[in-house]
Amino acid sequence: MTCRGADGDDSLYPIAVLIDELRNEDVQLRLNSIKKLSTIALALGVERTRTELLPFLTDTIYDEDEVLLALAEQLGNFTMLVGGPEYVHCLLPPLESLATVEETVVRDKAVESLRKISQEHSPVDLEVHFEPLVKRLASGDWFTSRTSACGLFSVCYPRVSSTVKAEIRQHFRTLCSDDTPMVRRAAASKLGEFAKVLELDYVKSDIISLFTALASDEQDSVRLLAVEACVSIASLLPQEDLETLVMPTLRQAAEDKSWRVRYMVADKFSELQKAVGPEITKNDLVPAFQNLLKDCEAEVRSAAAKKIKEFCENLPEDSRETIIMTHILSCVKELVSDTSQHVKSALASVIMGLSTILGKDNTVEHLLPLFLAQLKDECPEVRLNIISNLDCVNEVIGIRQLSQSLLPAIVELAEDAKWRVRLAIIEYMPLLAGQLGVEFFDEKLNTLCMAWLIDHVYAIREAATCNLMKLVEKFGAEWAQNTIVPKVLGMANDPNYLHRMTTLFCINSLSEACGQDITTKHMLPVVLKMSNDQVANVRFNVAKSLQKIGPVLDSNALQTEVKPVLEKLATDTDMDVKYFAQEAIRGKDSTLSIFFYEVSS
Repeated sequence: MTCRGADGDDSLYPIAVLIDELRNEDVQLRLNSIKKLSTIALALGVERTRTELLPFLTDTIYDEDEVLLALAEQLGNFTMLVGGPEYVHCLLPPLESLATVEETVVRDKAVESLRKISQEHSPVDLEVHFEPLVKRLASGDWFTSRTSACGLFSVCYPRVSSTVKAEIRQHFRTLCSDDTPMVRRAAASKLGEFAKVLELDYVKSDIISLFTALASDEQDSVRLLAVEACVSIASLLPQEDLETLVMPTLRQAAEDKSWRVRYMVADKFSELQKAVGPEITKNDLVPAFQNLLKDCEAEVRSAAAKKIKEFCENLPEDSRETIIMTHILSCVKELVSDTSQHVKSALASVIMGLSTILGKDNTVEHLLPLFLAQLKDECPEVRLNIISNLDCVNEVIGIRQLSQSLLPAIVELAEDAKWRVRLAIIEYMPLLAGQLGVEFFDEKLNTLCMAWLIDHVYAIREAATCNLMKLVEKFGAEWAQNTIVPKVLGMANDPNYLHRMTTLFCINSLSEACGQDITTKHMLPVVLKMSNDQVANVRFNVAKSLQKIGPVLDSNALQTEVKPVLEKLATDTDMDVKYFAQEAIRGKDSTLSIFFYEVSS
């Protein structure tokens, strides 16, 4: 392909360069050119794009996967560049070639583009151009073309004649029994989609037999995809046909020898439940769900556990509570002490939601002990999932009941002998505070948060300081001024110098959240007073604190109060104190140094 007029017309020179780059040995240059394919097409015009560019692209499809992927994507948006819907069939040859390549992502993108442009074909063009392409792919020698064909049946079926529809159904049947597992897998993945565009009679006569065969395939990767199709098929059939046409296969899948198939059943359980309706749910799905919750594979139990709340919500209202109490709750109790932390974590993410379904009395009697057990679980994710959903229980049983049952367990963990357990609870405290509200927090948990500030482990004191900052961000500066700040500043007189240093660390964290007024009036005087502390470690942390809170203070406070103290510390007898004071005054990134420089100059 050549770019006519490139010698005489400067405006076409860049296009000539792009076309040359399509042939370049450098992959990156070819990729860049492919990404600018629409620019080339615009410059060439619709006729030359059809007669020169597209044949050139079709003939030269033997490139790196990333180049082919970009080409497949570009061609899906080429309709107007070839002259509109009337000529959209010109895009089929290069996309057909791309749909047969070995790399899966390229084939998938080519199929996606083919599906897109199929909608722009008229019914006549669809039969003349698109449907023959689907047949060629479906009967191709290589499995790659046959897998691609599976994704195209559903987009052309609704708009073709009855004769062509019969041919399409026959091709799909053939692919469902293909010798190659990859092709059967592709067919199984599109079975539900294809069923949705078929007439109901053909769903019963054709699709059900294909579904049954695929669900009994020797390859578990095919069988699990048939489970996915089951949702679509069940939603299409009348209620009276479900028991005979779908349920035998579904029961078989729920007890499949492969855990992957059982996992898929568990993962799709809520959708299956909605598709089959309340009667079949009561008679068939409840026992199946119990078995999945007790499955020997942790992955299956985990997938089923995630569906507990949704499954219970979708049960028939007249028998919901009875089914849960009789059949589901016993399984839930076993899962609370499961050997897999993934199962326990999955359960903890939904178990609190059962309280809104079962009501106050059942929650207090049956669920609270389970919440308590999970709140004390050794896995942090389990504890976090319980604390994250406390508001569900709070709505049902009320804050007082909650405080009498779950909070003692939280307090017990907060005072645990193992510092890592204490640390985990501190990290959840802002979340817990948001769940319970400021009044309840002040009454029950404030004292606990302050006690962590004087813990004998530094990591706990550090985490407690960060915790206060997050609480102030949640509850506001006014709450901090009335509740937190006085207690923090009171620690400045503690005989233990480590606790006095914690006061400084808290001020560092709280100053920005509390704002200029509180920092200047309440915190700054305490920091300045501590510059006279007998312990050098406290004094050099004063210098660091003044540098930290400097950006929050106004210029008057910096000049009249902060500067004299820093200058005094800069002449301290202790080398570390002198160093940090000088850093605060002269440091490159220090707000104080910039201010002091401006004042002195």
